[in-house]
Amino acid sequence: MALQSSTGKIAIIGAGAVGSTTAYTLMLNGLVQEIVLVDKDHKKAAGEAMDIAQSTVFARPGKVLAGDFQDCQGADIVIITAGAKRMMPGETRLDLAGKNVDLFSKMIPRLASYCKESIFLIVSNPVDILTYATVRFSGLPADKIIGSGTVLDTLRFRHLMGVHYGVDPRNVHAYVVGEHGDSEVLAWSSVRIGVVPLEDFFLGESADSFNRWKQEVTNSIKQSAYEIIRLKGATYFAISLALCRIVEAILRDENSILTVSTLYECGGFENICLSVPTIIGRKGIKQTLKMPLTERETEELNSSAEILHRANSDLVDGKAQ
Repeated sequence: MALQSSTGKIAIIGAGAVGSTTAYTLMLNGLVQEIVLVDKDHKKAAGEAMDIAQSTVFARPGKVLAGDFQDCQGADIVIITAGAKRMMPGETRLDLAGKNVDLFSKMIPRLASYCKESIFLIVSNPVDILTYATVRFSGLPADKIIGSGTVLDTLRFRHLMGVHYGVDPRNVHAYVVGEHGDSEVLAWSSVRIGVVPLEDFFLGESADSFNRWKQEVTNSIKQSAYEIIRLKGATYFAISLALCRIVEAILRDENSILTVSTLYECGGFENICLSVPTIIGRKGIKQTLKMPLTERETEELNSSAEILHRANSDLVDGKAQ
């Protein structure tokens, strides 16, 4: 398939660290020709837009502007990074849910009125709950609502596997599914290094050593964002590259498989969005894939779905009526 030229328009709602870094990354990669930055602090958005626009002299030609919701009209993708930040040590993504659902209940209907044909890419946390909230509040087709989900967690998983076994992480096939948060599930049973199942690749390691390492990897991935926030206050470089990858898959109609968050029936629950391997392209969600999981992994995924179902019932469904 021939690559499409960089003619897309992207709107980014939220010009904080994640939003502005994502705008810079997209422009640097030459994926789009126009980016509109929207923030309640218009001066901040204008300053970020000016700074990024001036850098295009050494990158790729493109237009970066600060605007308002009406300026998002015609965007191929609307990326939403706006929302309250985790301010206190130990606060989880789910702790942010109430205030950010309230923000989305006011913001999404207005934004959707200008962007009826756009794909919405949700990044704000807790991303699974806010992706579901966008489905409920926007009135848009669910296949046009995508959460960044566990794309970054999956990249972290593959990176650690590659480092441990001394192989290019791009040749590691591994997925993190479920909630982007504390109940996420590392699908160890499906890991392949090249074409070799993990249980065949780790020959030579003792079972005890291997199981200890698996637990260390699981803990590292689940705690990674918290540790970065503890050390530097926020995460934005890695997530901006993950978002760039999702945008690329959409604009270039790649039909790539990524663990984005989407409306999905799991564990008997229908009103949830969570991450599973999903084919995405120019029109958004094309197909979700059912992974072969062990009985324990299935129980963990169903438990993750139940956590999200309870949160959605408590925080979203009442506001959407």
